[in-house]
Amino acid sequence: MLPSDLPNQATMSKTFTDAHLNRQRLLDRGFRGATRFFAFSVLAVLLGIIGSLIVGSMPAIKAFGFHFLVSRHWNPVTDNFGAAVAVYGTLVTSVIAMLIGIPVSFGIALFLTELSPRWLKQPLGIAVELLAGIPSIIYGMWGLFVFAPAFADKVEPWISDKMGNWPVVGPIFNGPPMGIGMLAAGLILSIMVIPFIASVMRDVFEIVPAMLKESAYGLGATTWEVVWHVVLPYTKAGVVGGIMLGLGRALGETMAVTFVIGNAHDFSASLLMPGTSIASSIANEFTEAYGKRYAGSLIELGLILFVITFVVLSLAKLLLIQLTRKEGQLS
Repeated sequence: MLPSDLPNQATMSKTFTDAHLNRQRLLDRGFRGATRFFAFSVLAVLLGIIGSLIVGSMPAIKAFGFHFLVSRHWNPVTDNFGAAVAVYGTLVTSVIAMLIGIPVSFGIALFLTELSPRWLKQPLGIAVELLAGIPSIIYGMWGLFVFAPAFADKVEPWISDKMGNWPVVGPIFNGPPMGIGMLAAGLILSIMVIPFIASVMRDVFEIVPAMLKESAYGLGATTWEVVWHVVLPYTKAGVVGGIMLGLGRALGETMAVTFVIGNAHDFSASLLMPGTSIASSIANEFTEAYGKRYAGSLIELGLILFVITFVVLSLAKLLLIQLTRKEGQLS
C-alpha cells in the first residue's frame, strides 16, 4: 500500500461513519416520533370516548341533572330514569366478587409458587390461564342453566333459613330461592376474575429473588411469614395491579351478569333478590331505547361506569404511592 493512499482511506472511513451516524439519528428521530404518536393516540382515543359519552348523555343530563344519580325510578313509558339501582347492583356484585376472588386467587398463587410439587405446577398454571380465556357468555349460560338451579335448590334455602333471622344483617340474606339475583351474579363474577388475579399474582411472586426467601427461611421463618413479610412487600405493586385488573373486569362485565342477575330495576336489600347492573342495563335495553332521553340515560349510565372505574383506579394508584412513601419507615 502506498503512503499516498492512506489519506483517501481515512477520508472514506470518516465519510462512512458520518453517513451511518446520520442514518441512525434519522431512525432514532423516527422511532421517537412513532412512539410519541402512539402514546398521544391512546390519549386522543380516551378523550374522544369521554367526549362522546358526555355529548350522548346530554339529553338525560339536562332532563334529570344530578338527581339521576340518586333516583330509583326507571320507567321508559313515562321517560323517568335514574341510575341508583344500576349503580348499587354494579357495586354490590363487584364487592362480592372481590371478597371471594382475592383470597382464593392469593391462595392459588401461593400454592403454585411456594407449595406445589414441580410436576403439578405447570398443569395447574395452564388450567388457571385457560379459565381466563373462556368467553363471558359461556360463564353466563353455565350460570343460568347449571349454577342457578343448583344454587336455588341447595344453597339459597339454607342461607335464608340459617342467616335470614340474624339481627341487623338478616335482611341481606332473606328472600325466595330463585337461583338468580345479585348474590348469584357476584359468585359468577368471582369465578371469572379469579384467573386474572391469580395469574398476575403468580407471575409477580415468581420474580422475588430466591435469596430473599432463603434468607428468611434460614432465620426460622415459616412459609406464611416469608410470604407476608418478604414476598408481599416486594410485589405489592404487582399484586394491587392484579386486583385492579380483576375489579375492572367485575365492574364492566356484561353478558355473564345479564344472564344471572335477574335484570330487575327494583331496589332490594336482599342479595337473593333480582337486581341489575350498569352493563347489563345497557346491554338489555340499548337496542330498544326510543327517544333521546331514553338513549341519553343509557349513555349516561356508561359515563357513570367510566367515572367509577376511573375513581377506583385512581384510589389504587394513591394507595401504591402511600405504600411506597412508607417503605423503610419504622412502624
